[in-house]
Amino acid sequence: MHNVVILGSGCAGNTAAIYTARAGLKPLVLEGHEPGGQLSITTDVENFPGFPEGIMGPELVQNMKKQAERFGAEYRWGTVVEADLSKRPFRISIDGEWQETRTLIVASGASARWLGLESEKKLVGHGVSSCATCDGAFYRGEKVIVVGGGDSAMEEANFLTRFASEVTLIHRNEHFRASKIMLDRAKANPKIKWLPNTVVQEIHDVEANTVNGVTLKNVVSGEVWRQEVSGFFVAIGHIPNTKPFVGQLDLDPDGYIISHGGARTNITGVFHAGDVQDRTYRQAITAAGAGCMAAIEVERFLEAEGH
Repeated sequence: MHNVVILGSGCAGNTAAIYTARAGLKPLVLEGHEPGGQLSITTDVENFPGFPEGIMGPELVQNMKKQAERFGAEYRWGTVVEADLSKRPFRISIDGEWQETRTLIVASGASARWLGLESEKKLVGHGVSSCATCDGAFYRGEKVIVVGGGDSAMEEANFLTRFASEVTLIHRNEHFRASKIMLDRAKANPKIKWLPNTVVQEIHDVEANTVNGVTLKNVVSGEVWRQEVSGFFVAIGHIPNTKPFVGQLDLDPDGYIISHGGARTNITGVFHAGDVQDRTYRQAITAAGAGCMAAIEVERFLEAEGH
């Protein structure tokens, strides 16, 4: 029987692990299907406080993990495939093996949706990104592309114009899902160029391990051409990793956990942290802060029960 099981090993999960481990709760942390979370696919992190020279994403999460282990957190490979939160202790199935826990922190994150190109996968962190706030500043005076048609794509494109000399917004048809206000704001920005009815066929250059261009195709005319760019931002949404909890935890229509104040979910003893609940900020620092909140809630909850 565990005092607390933490699902996810990104900034949220690792911070929750540091706090609960220091409180003597011996947390079990499940690494999840993307160990280290979104930071493990980020190269330079320049906006995490305390690192004036910046730090590599994988190194930052690795340091957090070591810190949690130093206080007695146990890390384990595995993903939750099924969960029974109907009564306590909660039961969770880790790749088919059932474990019991008094409390649960869901810090399983949200995975960025990608286009699914082989070249895209190989160039993530080397010019391909799913986060303009994280990586925009690396493209001062450069030309970049944003793919997407919703509010987040408009927001990313607008944000990138602070740095890039030109932002090309690519969308597969001519109807944008974005709200009128966000669309109008982007359309009023002279640095944003529009390419509707366009799809990306290839991102170059895997050989050089850096983005230097893309092959695009107009789906109406059939025209194919190559365009030179230095940065490629995918803004087609995120998928929160909440599948095992459908029908048990309160989730919004997109699958994000609905908060019941602080780090609480609708189930007493189950807490949330990070991108699995946060669709607004999605930063390493906000996820870490949320992990701290969830850990403190767990500590107080168990204390009140006399554990």
